[in-house]
Amino acid sequence: MSAPITILAIESSCDDTSAAVLRDGRLLSNVTAGQAVHEAYGGVVPELASRAHQQNILPVVDRALKVAGVDKSQLSAIGVTLGPGLLGSLLVGTSFAKGMAIALGIPLIEANHLQGHILAHFIQEGDTDRPVPPYPYLCLLVSGGNSQIVKVNAYDDMEILGQTIDDAAGEAIDKCSKVMGLGYPGGPIIDRLARQGNAKAFTFSKPNLPGLDYSFSGLKTSFLYFLRDRLAEDPDFIEHHKEDLAASLERTVVEILMKKLKQAVRETGIRHVALSGGVSANTALREAFRAQQQAGNWDIFIPPFSYTTDNAAMIAITAYYKYRDGIFCPIEKPAYAGGRAASLNARRPDGPTASKNAG
Repeated sequence: MSAPITILAIESSCDDTSAAVLRDGRLLSNVTAGQAVHEAYGGVVPELASRAHQQNILPVVDRALKVAGVDKSQLSAIGVTLGPGLLGSLLVGTSFAKGMAIALGIPLIEANHLQGHILAHFIQEGDTDRPVPPYPYLCLLVSGGNSQIVKVNAYDDMEILGQTIDDAAGEAIDKCSKVMGLGYPGGPIIDRLARQGNAKAFTFSKPNLPGLDYSFSGLKTSFLYFLRDRLAEDPDFIEHHKEDLAASLERTVVEILMKKLKQAVRETGIRHVALSGGVSANTALREAFRAQQQAGNWDIFIPPFSYTTDNAAMIAITAYYKYRDGIFCPIEKPAYAGGRAASLNARRPDGPTASKNAG
């Protein structure tokens, strides 16, 4: 019998410090420490995030190993998010992972943060297997920094069919929430308020882009100008209508996302469709997916809420597949931050390999 493959994974791409332990594809622990310090600033402050990661990483890793009941001597490899993300945050996680790999004499495995979100569907826990999407499948990856439609042919073979050309869906929601004075992060606040509002109360601008690419900057501008005009008439307009505003904004974002995704299903003929990323926790988006399944149009795969936000479990499953194929990372390979034009180390079907970026 071959020795078990036991992976410790570390994720520190933004403001969550996370560590997970996975053995032979099954999750044993997934520990995450958030950073409330950013709430006062209405967004993540990179310097503060880096400092908090330095404080959190040792206790988080220690806790993950203890919860899993695994000693560091039993580890087969260390998986770590190399990018994309905030460079200062990534450096904390990658430096810790590299030091631990060297000290233990075991391989280092890099994981792309976005690839991890997509592969989160393959994480298994306990004794019961969760259904996983069969290859090839389509994945809508939607978060604060990315909105992409990805054709997933294998864990290491992904094609970006469409992506945002400007703002991402989650970014637009957060900024509209901020304009309304609702606080940070905006996604959960908008989601909660929308459950109490009329989604057809107000109409906002939608893009008219060819192909499968997204754009959310026009929606953000439309929302801003709408509020400006209404506040000129009624200074308390937001307070009087915040539930309807939230519901209408949410409906518009979901309609934009689903229109392109439906087009991708028609063009590819692939009916297995998965949802990933932070915005995959949104209630209306999940309901839109379920409606497609109930209508018999798609076979859908929606992640548990614990795998929607940044977490090390998704990095662990990515590292596990790479370990089985002997794909290890040179210890000197640097972390990378990237920009909005997202990566996955994936390729456009009509062009060269995409750059390693994400927002």
